[in-house]
Amino acid sequence: MCVTCGCGEGELAIHSHDHPREHGHGHGHGHDGHGHGHDGHDHDHAREATRRISLEQDILAKNAEYAASNRQLFAERGVFVLNLVSSPGSGKTALLARTVQILRDEFPVAVIGGDQQTANDAERILAAGAPAVQINTGKGCHLDAHGIGHALERLPLPEGGVLFVENVGNLVCPADFDLGEAHKAVVLSVTEGEDKPLKYPNMFAASSLMLLNKTDLLPYIDFDVARCLEYARRVNPDIEILQLSARTGDGLESWLDWVRRGQRTALAQQVSRLEADLAAARARLARRGG
Repeated sequence: MCVTCGCGEGELAIHSHDHPREHGHGHGHGHDGHGHGHDGHDHDHAREATRRISLEQDILAKNAEYAASNRQLFAERGVFVLNLVSSPGSGKTALLARTVQILRDEFPVAVIGGDQQTANDAERILAAGAPAVQINTGKGCHLDAHGIGHALERLPLPEGGVLFVENVGNLVCPADFDLGEAHKAVVLSVTEGEDKPLKYPNMFAASSLMLLNKTDLLPYIDFDVARCLEYARRVNPDIEILQLSARTGDGLESWLDWVRRGQRTALAQQVSRLEADLAAARARLARRGG
């Protein structure tokens, strides 16, 4: 269930073109119901509001537990994980397909896609040469950490590489749900209007990076780039912004370099953890006179 709009997740289905894989990832199933009882009295409204707040807290707390489990797995395997969020039609699937075509020769890459129905996006990624699974959320409007954990059972984890999560097209609900990713990256196309950061501030505040896509269309539309960037930084002063066109490739190298830096950082952190574990083991052996 979504804490924002109350959509259900009971129809979740995962499509893959591979055999299930075990990652030692235990995810139990359990979904709360959402009741709506109103009898016109103030005290009933208050009780309903209290129940809703409690339910929202429970849902987000459970999601946080699953996200922590995902994050631990990613850290152990040296995987840099990006959660790509956007409105429908922003061009993020085209951007991902072009991205994995280039980066697959440099390090392992894989994609988890989210949509309410169809496996179309995963098929595009597979055609681009990267492993992919599709999560269909049914009436759900976002991915959650629980679903990501189950998708990982069917996806070869790109150890030492990058896992891209293409979230459901929605600039509201995915902002609230941590999937265990290193960063959220919001994709905004110039066809959507420069005021999107002000209309959907939670998403832009939650994102580390904004990708302004479809810049090749700027000569043909009325879009104020400077104003859009100012709005994004008004909501999130720390947000990084890159401008690009997935269609022409203009500006793509800056995005690829951003991903490469994240991959190197994740790998370096994995090495540091392994070295620390090795040093601790040697210290224990020394204390025992080994």
